[in-house]
Amino acid sequence: MRADLAIVGGTIVSGEGSRRADLVVRDGHVADVAVPGGDVEGATVIDAGGLLVMPGMVDTHVHLMDPGPTEREDFPTGTAAAAARGVTTIIEHTHAHPVRDPNELADKRAALRGRSNISFGLAAHVWPDRIETLRDTWRAGVSFFKVFTCATHGVPAVEGDDLRRTVRAVAEFGGTCLVHAEDETRTADAERALREQERVDPGILSEWRSRDAELVAVGAIAELAVETGARLTIAHVSCPEVAEVIVGARGRGADLAAEACPQYLLLMEDEVEEHGPLRKFTPPARNRSRVEMDTMWDLLRDGTLTHVATDHAPSTLGQKRAGDFWDAPFGLPGLDTTTRLLLDAAATGRLTWSEVVERYSEDPAKRYGLWPAKGSLHVGAAADVALVDPSATVRIRDEDVISKAGWTPYAGRTTTGDVVRVFLGGEEIAADGVPRDERTGTFIPGPGTARER
Repeated sequence: MRADLAIVGGTIVSGEGSRRADLVVRDGHVADVAVPGGDVEGATVIDAGGLLVMPGMVDTHVHLMDPGPTEREDFPTGTAAAAARGVTTIIEHTHAHPVRDPNELADKRAALRGRSNISFGLAAHVWPDRIETLRDTWRAGVSFFKVFTCATHGVPAVEGDDLRRTVRAVAEFGGTCLVHAEDETRTADAERALREQERVDPGILSEWRSRDAELVAVGAIAELAVETGARLTIAHVSCPEVAEVIVGARGRGADLAAEACPQYLLLMEDEVEEHGPLRKFTPPARNRSRVEMDTMWDLLRDGTLTHVATDHAPSTLGQKRAGDFWDAPFGLPGLDTTTRLLLDAAATGRLTWSEVVERYSEDPAKRYGLWPAKGSLHVGAAADVALVDPSATVRIRDEDVISKAGWTPYAGRTTTGDVVRVFLGGEEIAADGVPRDERTGTFIPGPGTARER
């Protein structure tokens, strides 16, 4: 078989398991998954002996602030960080410059031309006064709609009748939403009371953005999912109690996915007391014990938490530390570290290699209409490949962070397993943690466009 590239001698990993095989690439796509040692005419041969061959990771919750104010992050830098760690596809949305209708989507696509190192989809935000534009925006090519049930990041809350109208509309045209679920009344009332007390200590976070506020909002979304049949995802599930509500709704027929993020698997609630604004994100970390943390990992492993995303929302140390705790921006950087943290989870027995691929590649690709072109190494899929050395050890350091944030909450941890080479459409985009920064990634239209053709 004439080929462009052959990755030979490695162990190909999918959600179904692992096997020794050679991966053959032609015209940017997987042409064959061959018996090891076959003759591949004319190909550039990559020796993957001792390495795991995984599909590129698919991160479906990323904020790169581009176009708009890009002091915190931009597409070239954020996608370079992603490429270096084996993430070859993202779905991005920025709160500072939101997409709310087809014209804003077209403008953003134009602004991002030639600025991405990896493939990308774009999400839209739901604004209460623009619900009538949802169908046309879906047809224009967004990957999903982001709904906030509380006012956050300058985005208005969608609640009450507006929330019901949104979910019903999305159900009618077959779209999907990613829902940031915290109750507006509870968060606003808590903030008002804490400000009246003139509190600025980091301990305000868990009182302001409480478990109760999250549970109430998730419960409301779960009921709407059951009632309407809409395809919804709860963003950044923070604790087992939230997962329990989601499972209950699934038992009544809801198509309700549950997104996991590393911060809810690895960080503790009380860390905010020491680290202050460097642990300010919402919902906050909820783990109060090792038992709770282990339970979250178990929920990821058994599929209750359906997939992993970073919720990459970086700020620099200077931005985080300017002003008091109220002034600090929400969010953490994640693209630099998430693949390494998941590989370490496999090395230490929390997950298997196949489960890493399922949760951070296959399942998010399936959820948002990217499968089987993305998240797969089946014949015909895009040749987006991450070669992983399962025995490599990494000391996570702030100075190695590529994101404009320049820091990570996981600094100081030693992890096992690392991405050593990355390919996008059969072309190498990173090696040994260094991105090429050639900006060859292109926009992927959402599934609504395919349905309309």
